[in-house]
Amino acid sequence: MRIALYQPDIAGNVGTILRLGACMGAGVDLIEPMGFAFGDRAMVRAGMDYAGQAEVVRHADWDAFMAQLSGRLVLLTTRAATSLPAARFEADDVLLFGSESAGVPDAVHDRADLRISIPMRAGFRSLNVAVSAAMALGEALRQTQGWPE
Repeated sequence: MRIALYQPDIAGNVGTILRLGACMGAGVDLIEPMGFAFGDRAMVRAGMDYAGQAEVVRHADWDAFMAQLSGRLVLLTTRAATSLPAARFEADDVLLFGSESAGVPDAVHDRADLRISIPMRAGFRSLNVAVSAAMALGEALRQTQGWPE
């Protein structure tokens, strides 16, 4: 199971997700360009000393990421017909999250093998990307018996 971030904008969110990946044993793919320098102070602060233990792969762009993709590409998006509780995960899924400011372009959206939304109360638009990543990864690990020992 992996988490992929498409052109992330906020260093603190990336640090939090690196910490999540390290603690849960999920690799993290960073698809550049990013809206900050890798190693940004906010990223380091949010990741604490855990971020250095995360398995991180940086990709120069979308094409470089796609060239090494194995497993299904599962996009978390507000434009999905399948809700998180209805989704069925596989152990080699790559959970893709868009940038905080723009999400993903249509071509990336269309490439996803599965598109999932996290249900929430009416009138609310979206969750923080790190919160969304934790919720989706938790459900995916539960379904695939992938929780760390």
